[in-house]
Amino acid sequence: MFVLENFMMAAAGLLDFLFTLYIWLIIGRSIISWVNADPYNAIVRFIYDVTEPPLRKIRQILPMQMGGIDFSPIILILAIMFLQSFLVSTLRQFAVMM
Repeated sequence: MFVLENFMMAAAGLLDFLFTLYIWLIIGRSIISWVNADPYNAIVRFIYDVTEPPLRKIRQILPMQMGGIDFSPIILILAIMFLQSFLVSTLRQFAVMM
């Protein structure tokens, strides 16, 4: 049973890392939007391609732009932080209970 427990702990660690990486991609996208970055740069395109679908969905549901400031990255980061704390801790507790 320890193999399944170790697998669940590793999955929780990987999920935690992926959530953190995605948060940093959103922060990077926000910083890129403030400067005049080359939209044809491969890294800039990758960041926009990865982060645009959930941000677009949030903008459709909650059009929160005040004075030219887009609050959708903040909402997405808060949602990811909630999921990160809930899912990762749940997986770790489930692995310990096995």
